[in-house]
Amino acid sequence: MLPGRLAFRAVSASYSESFWRISKGLPVFMFFSRFLLICSFGCFAASSLYAEDVVPKSAENKPAAPVDPPITFSWVHVDGPYIAVSFDDGPSGKLTPKLLDLLAAHHIKATFFVIGQNVTENPEIVARAAREGHEIGNHTWSHPNLGKMSDEGVRSQLRRTDDAIKNAIGQRPTLMRPPYGSITARQKKWINQEFGYKIALWDVDPFDWRRPGPAVVCNRILKLTRAGSIILSHDIHPGTIEAMPSTFGQLEAKGFKFVTVSELISMATPEPPKPSPPAKSTSPTSTPRRE
Repeated sequence: MLPGRLAFRAVSASYSESFWRISKGLPVFMFFSRFLLICSFGCFAASSLYAEDVVPKSAENKPAAPVDPPITFSWVHVDGPYIAVSFDDGPSGKLTPKLLDLLAAHHIKATFFVIGQNVTENPEIVARAAREGHEIGNHTWSHPNLGKMSDEGVRSQLRRTDDAIKNAIGQRPTLMRPPYGSITARQKKWINQEFGYKIALWDVDPFDWRRPGPAVVCNRILKLTRAGSIILSHDIHPGTIEAMPSTFGQLEAKGFKFVTVSELISMATPEPPKPSPPAKSTSPTSTPRRE
């Protein structure tokens, strides 16, 4: 039985006992002292009984706390065989035009994370890439390690590149990729708030910057790519450009469809909940019986 109801029954019993005693000649002053004590206890019991039956309004229909949308992406959960191929550190005056020709031949849209200094040297290549439907992202002005820089230094790197891209293609980027993938959680937050950038990382890295050869670059990409992958490569290394015809062809043969990084992010669907691990048995281990 609930505590409030027990208290209420006790009070009722005490009242009955008190009136019985006064009828038997209990002194009046002792009766009234006990009567006041019982009244106080009765008020407490009644309030307890009421509290048990009332649900605070604050506990009813309390809205769930809002969840901030993600701003960092290395892979995207999608429905379908969609992937995004991206190229860093360009544009290269010699190699990027060759890559653009390959992309056009395969009808593939890519994302280029450009270095600001290279944009100012080759604005026409960046303009061509944007004109042909490719996405342009910010990869800083001079490729420093942002995670080790002051806020003002990071801000200068991004702002100068943002302005260079705007001058080349007429619009500002919506994505940035930190060199080496080096960026702190705090930097991600204020960069997103100040520039509106989403942070694009990757889940497929062929380490083409080590120049292992076209065949190795191709095989690594084919082995690691899955639906929703963001593939990292660099359009400043000859071996990477040589690897792309075979890479594109074999990815297409596997059924993958190419989109830009922003398009891939826009296709994101909720990930299914992970299955709970099986409950461990708590029954004692039985000793095998000998027959």
